[in-house]
Amino acid sequence: MAELPPDRFSEESATFALKGSDVPDLDRGVAAIRNVVKTLPARPGVYRMIDAGANVLYVGKARALKQRVTNYTQVTRLPRRLQRMVSQTRSMEIITTNSEAEALLLEAQMIKRYRPPYNVLLRDDKSFPFILLRDDHEFARISKHRGARVAKGSYYGPFASAGAVNATLNALQKVFLLRSCTDSFMAARDRPCLLHQIKRCSAPCTGRIDAASYAELVADAKGFLSGRTQEAQKKLADAMQAAAARQDFEIAAVLRDRLKALTFIQGSQAINATDADQDADVIAMASDGGAMCIQLFFIRSGQNWGHRAFFPAHTEGVDEAEVLQSFLAQLYEDLPPPRELLLDRALPEADLLAEALSGKAGRRVTIRVPQRGSGRRMIEQAARNASEAIARRRAEATTQGRLLAELADLFELEGPPKRIEIYDNSHIMGTNALGAMVVAGPEGFQKNQYRKFNMKDESITPGDDFAMMKAMLFRRFARLDRDDPDREGETWPDLCLIDGGKGQLSAVRAALEELGVEGVPIIGVAKGPDRHAGREIFHLPSGREMTLPPGSPALFYLQRLRDEAHRFAIGAHRAKRAKALVTSLLDDVPGIGPARKKALLLHFGTSRSVKGATLEDLEKAPGISKAMALAIWQHFHAGN
Repeated sequence: MAELPPDRFSEESATFALKGSDVPDLDRGVAAIRNVVKTLPARPGVYRMIDAGANVLYVGKARALKQRVTNYTQVTRLPRRLQRMVSQTRSMEIITTNSEAEALLLEAQMIKRYRPPYNVLLRDDKSFPFILLRDDHEFARISKHRGARVAKGSYYGPFASAGAVNATLNALQKVFLLRSCTDSFMAARDRPCLLHQIKRCSAPCTGRIDAASYAELVADAKGFLSGRTQEAQKKLADAMQAAAARQDFEIAAVLRDRLKALTFIQGSQAINATDADQDADVIAMASDGGAMCIQLFFIRSGQNWGHRAFFPAHTEGVDEAEVLQSFLAQLYEDLPPPRELLLDRALPEADLLAEALSGKAGRRVTIRVPQRGSGRRMIEQAARNASEAIARRRAEATTQGRLLAELADLFELEGPPKRIEIYDNSHIMGTNALGAMVVAGPEGFQKNQYRKFNMKDESITPGDDFAMMKAMLFRRFARLDRDDPDREGETWPDLCLIDGGKGQLSAVRAALEELGVEGVPIIGVAKGPDRHAGREIFHLPSGREMTLPPGSPALFYLQRLRDEAHRFAIGAHRAKRAKALVTSLLDDVPGIGPARKKALLLHFGTSRSVKGATLEDLEKAPGISKAMALAIWQHFHAGN
């Protein structure tokens, strides 16, 4: 969601530094809040609790700011969780809004931005995929889409996962034969590609179908995705029977296969709405032993477009209905809300949430708790899925806990590691060098914590893996030591794994010694003889080497960590290399736009020739003045 425009609210920042270590933390926090309360208006708005390090502890909204914030000064009435928050509070920031609904939307926006430790958080905040049918070409392209909806076209979704989109796209290509290639790829074709050969594209690139017939296919696809499934099915069935009647059995067989694909899409839905026009999200929550799971089904135009389980964070001591309401506000901060939300329980501020989502969507959004009929059956199925997801997660956590405990014993750690960082680097003969860090913990890989390190240090010899690893770890721990010198946060690793042997381990230890960082266990993971998986050698900081028996669960787990770091590093390197292939040396020259760049390339042939040209040769290029020629020459010969 785009940020609220500045003219719709005003911001007031109040910071109070309370000195004196003899004042208890809780009293200092209460004093800071009381100082803010003195100037607060009785208006709707959003408040942020800030700690001594300027970190956001909590984001809240209120119908009346003065009354709501005053409640935090009555600490005996607060739960332990909020008492801890107040004890860490040293300042507050206040934003007033025109309405409580505006405050609710702004609160969700800020929670996603700052991810405060005392707010209920949506762990998986990855954007949901859509299907996009573009309208800016004579032959519309169908594709998967994530992110901002800026392209001109029709969007269908959201889908619960990339897998759900890919399966639907494959089936739609079989049914409607729409192209999925880019415009540039299509323009360069002089014969049909493989997709046409396997009957997944009508090949508009080579004129195998005219614009009018293709437009009819696009209209059929839009009708199907909008819920008019029976029309598309009947049209294909009638065409198949007509082809069979005129004994054109080859065409009839093609239409039969397309009809099968259409039936597959309709039959692969585990949960169905009885209303063909229903546009709703079905949401149910389950909890067990402190763990909470929210199951979400996407129903669009009467079709089930997948489901996903969410496990919100920071829910300890928070009422389930409050958790669900906070989850929904964050979920629809980026995601367009449907016409209806079907929930398994009433929310404390359902009317307020409906008002806020309606304003965001530009149409009415209703929230209801079905008591009977198909809606109730869908809710019960979602609740059953949520309970099963908790059971699966608990079983996986038990296995993961045993693995982490085994790692603690193997590497002589103080306890099972809560944060493991794995480092790898990737390059080709030293070019496009890049380092990568992936993070794992008790709940698996934490992909929002992954980081890339571009290796631009000219002092590093191209291809020097030792120097690259040293530079990457130096940058990582220099920032950690600057941002959290007391190691109070959750970003300091309990274990570091680096891809390499003694050389890489020595280089990393030198980097940490230079920074004065101690107490971080670092293990080198080197491939064994003949680089065979399963024979890895683990290099410990003490100089000791060890191997694990083949088939060991701990060995498999360490291999998974190493392979994930390798995958991420290779992917990032390939993306960097692909970007470098389409860039030019002329892109960095000040004053060179597309026209001058084209003129120079037409005159000299390549950008390298431009770089090596003399000043006199540059002056002879069409459209290049003497001053511009001098600027270009000086850009490439700055050292002369």
